[in-house]
Amino acid sequence: MEKINIHNNMVNLKAFTSCILSVLLILLALSSCSDSFLDKSPQGNYTSKTFYSSDDAVMKGVEPLYNRAWFDFNRRAIVGMGSYRANDAWNPYVSAEFARFQITSLTEDMSLAWSSLYNVVTMANATIDNINKYCSDAVSESVKNQALGECYLMRATAYFYLLRGWGANILYEDNQDMINNPVKPLNTEDDVLKFIIRDYRRSVSLMSDNPGKGHPSSYAAKALLAKALLAQSGWNKATRDEATLKEVISLCDDVINKGPYSLMSNYEDLFKAQNNDNSETVLAMRWADANLGTSSGWGAINALYSDLAFPEVTDVNVWGGSLIASVDMIDLYNQEPADTFRIRGTFFTPQRYYKYILQADGGYTYKHKWMQCKKGVLGTKADAGGHLAQMASPLNTYIIRLAEVYLIKAEAILGNNTNSTDAEGLSAINAVRARAHVSLLNTYDLATLIREHRIEFCMEYKNWFDMVTWYRWKPQYMLDIFNNKQHRAFEYREGDVLMNNDGTISYRAFLNNGTNCWYFKDAANHVYWNDHLAVSETDNSTAVVNGIKMDKAHGYVYNVDSLVRAQSNLLPIKLTETNIFMPYPEADVLQNHYLKESPQAYNFGNDK
Repeated sequence: MEKINIHNNMVNLKAFTSCILSVLLILLALSSCSDSFLDKSPQGNYTSKTFYSSDDAVMKGVEPLYNRAWFDFNRRAIVGMGSYRANDAWNPYVSAEFARFQITSLTEDMSLAWSSLYNVVTMANATIDNINKYCSDAVSESVKNQALGECYLMRATAYFYLLRGWGANILYEDNQDMINNPVKPLNTEDDVLKFIIRDYRRSVSLMSDNPGKGHPSSYAAKALLAKALLAQSGWNKATRDEATLKEVISLCDDVINKGPYSLMSNYEDLFKAQNNDNSETVLAMRWADANLGTSSGWGAINALYSDLAFPEVTDVNVWGGSLIASVDMIDLYNQEPADTFRIRGTFFTPQRYYKYILQADGGYTYKHKWMQCKKGVLGTKADAGGHLAQMASPLNTYIIRLAEVYLIKAEAILGNNTNSTDAEGLSAINAVRARAHVSLLNTYDLATLIREHRIEFCMEYKNWFDMVTWYRWKPQYMLDIFNNKQHRAFEYREGDVLMNNDGTISYRAFLNNGTNCWYFKDAANHVYWNDHLAVSETDNSTAVVNGIKMDKAHGYVYNVDSLVRAQSNLLPIKLTETNIFMPYPEADVLQNHYLKESPQAYNFGNDK
């Protein structure tokens, strides 16, 4: 069992419905070596006892922690979990249950995500064990420490996703113990967070400031530690811990002022194939070259492309196109129409021109009247330098980039205050806004930070995870946002988005009945737009009531959100404590009775 070919050393992470099965199968297939996600690996047979014979081999051994381990999380579930649930966008035909909060214990993508995240944990555990046992004398201590630090970094990151996805989770550090005793209790959210922070601190102490191309530095560990500590400062607490907030600020300053990062000058450049591993990347999932093909590269490639792109903008086989901006995001954009760089980098909008898409044809102008997803859409193979195929995008998946570190610092400075005019806090949030070419702030509050997060990271599959962190600090505040301020009750359809001269975006409202939508119309058969305009469904002209045109130019004002919410046939999407976190997969619940019981404290031993 120990002897495994290096080119096929990792299990192809298929859809296991049980994390226990994933653990067992990965351990059977796992050797500590792997094919690089950047270069073709040498052919030959190795054993775990002989593979760790050089610095290069040890660094190769950790590379699957950046792609294969995350594959089934990134392949589709990450969009529903991180973006649809945040109300960034949605697709009525793919993973719509995430947007509608209709996830059940049998939802396949949810189960795949759970399994994949535990695959990361299991791979990290196995690699830590192998490095400690099998490194030869030829391996330098600095490289051994770097590799161990990366394992702790990725294990903590997987648990951070698990915590914000499901709440209480099963903590384990010893794979053999997990095989021997697979039925284990859940551990409390507080202990899961403590475990995450402990691993990030280990990473900081072990990792190099300059580890070499393709591997994260100690500053990446500091950035994630700051993010986890910010979460811990208010997790299930009425007041955030001030000492923890001070540490968060200090960590962010180290990353910003001493780390090897800088903000990209052009927001759109963050999402171009040629800019992978750019100056703003702090930590990312790093995927295999699409030229490997889906047969040899499957399990290590970014398989999202066919869900995101649509045939008109690419020459590879795709089936996306129905992934569209939520009306909630349109309303946020309308608050600041000058924020055009982030809008155009995230969604296609009517009449936008993109010179780097369909370059052979002179560029691409989007002529539809709705807003399809732009972020992650690269164009043709030629536009992506040849590194593109069906279900194989070369784009890394950001876990954290420098812009977020600035916003983490600003939030830590805000702390428990209602608002802040602190110069350092303003400098941090304004660094992000300045890159977007929008006006700088002279004060900010939590609502400002939440809005900035949503626009900056829209469709980067992370906004919901941050919302859960805020929810654990201010549950009623966030429930009010989810249920009363976010527009989860209605949508729009193709042909129902218009660009106004002032830069705002108009859309026609549809009602949601839980499975589909239809136009919201009043008794006079008028269809309502979000910008105080009602149009007759029969003649498509501006409606006239009692001789008064129903548009804002003639003083007609209404709140489309209030009108929609008042409809008796509307089925609202209501968020509560019962559906903020996802259910555990049924297969795991059937195998492990503890998943139906109260979480227990984790035994940290002497290592807290």
